[in-house]
Amino acid sequence: MTQHVPAALPDRIRHYIDGAFVDSVDGDTFDVLDPVSNETYVQAAAGKQADIDLAVAAAKRAFDEGPWPRLLPRERSRIMHRVADAVEAQDARLAELESFDTGLPITQALGQAKRAAENFRFFADLIVAQHDDTYKVPGRQLNYVNRKPIGVAGLITPWNTPFMLESWKLAPALATGNTVVLKPAEFTPLSASLWADIFRDAGVPDGVFNLVNGLGEDAGDALVKHPDVPLISFTGESSTGQLIFANAAPFLKGLSMELGGKSPAVVFADADLDDALDATVFGVFSLNGERCTAGSRILVERSVYDDFVERYAERARNIVVGHPNDPATEVGALVHPEHYEKVMGYVEIGKTEGRLVAGGGRPEGFPTGNYVAPTVFADVPPTARIFQEEIFGPVVAITPFDSDEEALALANDTKYGLAAYIWTNDLKRAHTFSQNVQAGMVWLNSNNVRDLRTPFGGVKASGLGHEGGYRSIDFYTDQQAVHITLNQAHSPRFGTGVPLQAAH
Repeated sequence: MTQHVPAALPDRIRHYIDGAFVDSVDGDTFDVLDPVSNETYVQAAAGKQADIDLAVAAAKRAFDEGPWPRLLPRERSRIMHRVADAVEAQDARLAELESFDTGLPITQALGQAKRAAENFRFFADLIVAQHDDTYKVPGRQLNYVNRKPIGVAGLITPWNTPFMLESWKLAPALATGNTVVLKPAEFTPLSASLWADIFRDAGVPDGVFNLVNGLGEDAGDALVKHPDVPLISFTGESSTGQLIFANAAPFLKGLSMELGGKSPAVVFADADLDDALDATVFGVFSLNGERCTAGSRILVERSVYDDFVERYAERARNIVVGHPNDPATEVGALVHPEHYEKVMGYVEIGKTEGRLVAGGGRPEGFPTGNYVAPTVFADVPPTARIFQEEIFGPVVAITPFDSDEEALALANDTKYGLAAYIWTNDLKRAHTFSQNVQAGMVWLNSNNVRDLRTPFGGVKASGLGHEGGYRSIDFYTDQQAVHITLNQAHSPRFGTGVPLQAAH
């Protein structure tokens, strides 16, 4: 099957500021590659400080003077539902563009487009149903929480499943009445450019949504350091998160950061091994392994270890690697040659650290493009780099354990703490292990099935703060406590000459 190039690709990708598509102030651009040919298919505007300044100014005007923050929740909700309708109506086109731009298999890209629509529907409903706390002191005082949008939210998104992850930030930021400046990842700017028309057609006022493309060290850095951007939501590498943390500190900005992961999948001997096999194969090889919550360390109880490794390796060897647009493809091309080189470097490191039982190089029949055969290393010690470091590709490390205590020690033995997957039919063990594992999210006898009402985020080097459900509402609003006295205020009467005890 030959590479599929979508029809009607743009001749260039521009910024979107204050309701208009614009080039960079200095006219600079950068190349955008497709991951199958690694050839430039379009030029994108390269944003810098001047472009961020224009976008933030537009967003601030729209927040200070425009109608968006002042709309009733139901009015914003209607617009949000129109956005979801538009995304659903063009989900096949979105998936086609996303697959071409990122290398994701087309069937998985279609799922991400549907999830993007659902993110908007979820927050459209939540802001209408939202309730705030009230605290009564009978006969004396009534206290309540008044939520207010904060201002301009800076949203910095990654290159894996970009359109869906953009929706994950855009939906709650806009639903709560903020205005936004979005800086998408430079590797994958194609689908982000579709938001402009979607929002405009849905009735979002000019200036509420602004988009600036560019490199992280230019556009992203300028957005983080801008004094008129009080909120930054970032998804990406932990090292970049540390830099953002430092650069945002002088401004005391609100930060929400979902960072890297090296998540364990722990398989006990009493688990349903067929289900565990299905979930752990999917959990690391779906989305080309380019997912923060991938269960990329599989810890298996010794008594079933050899059988599990043999069956796992067989499944990995039979995974269909193919062109991203082929519906039969299960693993496509990695996003960019830079990332391909990083992943292949870890594959070579792994050959010195563990026992290679599947993959280990390019798949047959793909001499070019960013293709990596699904790769499985067994007998990996916890000191190995492929055990400790995030690879972000179709590479997995399998390690045996002999006891619950050893399994927990191995699960917690990395700097990361995003997700964990536990496979056991022992109810006591399941809950005890889950509550002691160092992870922001745990799935018991399940792969990564998200409930949008629950908090999403990690501990340790995997993140700062949570989004999802009411946690997103918390992040994107100021919570103002209002106190009302219902009878005489009992204040000590300073300056009256009356003794305090008597005054009280």
